[in-house]
Amino acid sequence: MTYVTSSARAEMSELRRLKTLLPPELQNWVMVEGSTEINPPLIRCEELGRDEVEIQIDLAKWESLAIDQRNLLFWHEVARIQNDTIPREGWEMAALAIGLGGAVGELWVQDGLLLLLALGLCGISGYRLWQKNNGERKLKESIEADEKAIALATRFGYTLPNAYKSLGSAFKTLIEQTPNRRQRKQYESRLQALRRSAGKAKEKMQQDKGKRPLR
Repeated sequence: MTYVTSSARAEMSELRRLKTLLPPELQNWVMVEGSTEINPPLIRCEELGRDEVEIQIDLAKWESLAIDQRNLLFWHEVARIQNDTIPREGWEMAALAIGLGGAVGELWVQDGLLLLLALGLCGISGYRLWQKNNGERKLKESIEADEKAIALATRFGYTLPNAYKSLGSAFKTLIEQTPNRRQRKQYESRLQALRRSAGKAKEKMQQDKGKRPLR
């Protein structure tokens, strides 16, 4: 067996394994595929249609992570699908182009009402684009998905401490491997939020343990 054949089989095996980590309610409409792009992100979701989503993975980078790290990062994307926060190919860019074109045209013909409508279209589409690309909003959505990924891990048999440790170690590895400063900062912020969440979870477990009646 050649190295290429062996590598291809290992990749297919990993994709099949990840498919089994999807909750049953998602298995019919969420695909798991290797990315075919040049220098793609490690993992991301993409909406293919109204009832079809694909999780794309850069399998070359993926192999450098431990199994538990992979699982928690995968469940993060699953959580984003469940939270309905995956990016969509929206109408905003097209609307912005139409609005700008209309505004220039109406300036030429000096139609005040149509100019206001074109500027309004520019404003709405521009605001929606800002919302989609707002760093604080994206970070908040990522932290919420991290929390849900922890819950998914416990659903698949992880203890709560091990789920937190696995996701935390994944962040540490990604921080070391990520050259992009902005992306690295996102991972650092998510790690800090995860540590705070783990601390609260540990405190709650200790309180619950103290409330249990003695037998």
